[in-house]
Amino acid sequence: MKKALSLIVLLSLGSLSQAATLTVNCYPDVNRSIEAAIPMWKKQHPDVDIRINTLAYPDHHNALTTALATGNGAGDVDCVEIGFVARFGESGGLEDLGKAPYNAKQYQKLVTGYAWAQATNADGGLYVFPVDIAPGTLFYRDDILKKAGVTPAQLSKSWESYIDAGKKIKEKTGAYLLLHANFIALAYIRANIGEGESLFFDAKGQPMLNSPRFVKALQLAKMARDSKLDANLTQFTPDWTDALNKGMLATQPFGAWFEGTMRALIPGTAGKWRAVDLPEKSYATWGGTFLAIPKQSKQKALAWDFIRFYGLNKDVQLNSFKAITALPALKAAQNDALFRKPVDFLGGQVVRPMWVRAANNTRPFDANRYDSVANDALGTAITRVLNSGVDVKTALDEAQALVERRVNRGN
Repeated sequence: MKKALSLIVLLSLGSLSQAATLTVNCYPDVNRSIEAAIPMWKKQHPDVDIRINTLAYPDHHNALTTALATGNGAGDVDCVEIGFVARFGESGGLEDLGKAPYNAKQYQKLVTGYAWAQATNADGGLYVFPVDIAPGTLFYRDDILKKAGVTPAQLSKSWESYIDAGKKIKEKTGAYLLLHANFIALAYIRANIGEGESLFFDAKGQPMLNSPRFVKALQLAKMARDSKLDANLTQFTPDWTDALNKGMLATQPFGAWFEGTMRALIPGTAGKWRAVDLPEKSYATWGGTFLAIPKQSKQKALAWDFIRFYGLNKDVQLNSFKAITALPALKAAQNDALFRKPVDFLGGQVVRPMWVRAANNTRPFDANRYDSVANDALGTAITRVLNSGVDVKTALDEAQALVERRVNRGN
């Protein structure tokens, strides 16, 4: 049985008999961001406590799936990661924030465009509200590149030049290009979504896992694996952390939020990292947090007050950014002078304007209720290609067929 990470933050009031308690269910590290906002909330709502229930990422979404199905166990506010937005939106268990009394669509122009598009379901419903975004970027070790005689421009010129740079890095320094070749496939897929497409589906809602975008992505990943450029490690494991600490990994494609994660995870490498755009100056999303109000909540008005406070207040969004460095979805917060300051962990690089530019140039696309199904099928296909030598086309055709069956069954 998976062990759940549980955290309750409960602030006492002068008169408990008159207090209300708003329950927010979420996952790390969003819990830390919300915790940081509580003192500001208390100034506006002194008689309302915030209780934060935190479960590990998969456990939280599994618990919310069960709660929405049974009508019991959800919070007054629930955090939802992008991969679950459409699925939960179509569950019938969340309030449509686009309708009265919420009327959230009036705030659309205040929020990053692609995040708003992701929050909007195929039926036009707005069942979640965007609060943070995760533009993709390429982190790299400046010291390793210099030792290898590789420039940042060689990393970002094209995906092929990125892999070629990895060969030189491996030859000159012994360092791997990245932790796992699947990150190349995932980055390419996210960065090359066509007009009208979503992450895994075409404009008609049909899966496209065997389309040229996915074929090229897996071919690039296989190229890196065949050249022994990846360390074949799993993210957020002790071996991965050890490799990052010891300078065994030259780059890490990820969401911009990873800068804050590195500060906590590998503080001894401060000043050695930098960031550039993903290869081919392509733009991609790599995560993102949304807030929802389950229909079973008994405090919907108060829950909506909290979502507006957390997602539309510039000072709150900046405060949350300082806590976990997840970029605010609120445009006004992105324009703050804080985003033009050097980042010490990245050697004093002024990098956040690049991430804001990436976010605002990311092609908007809709979420699909079968995103998590397609993501699992893709993961299996990548593993088969990289670990078992299965042909790219065969692996993707079988993944495509699996998702088609699920879509056609409607479950």
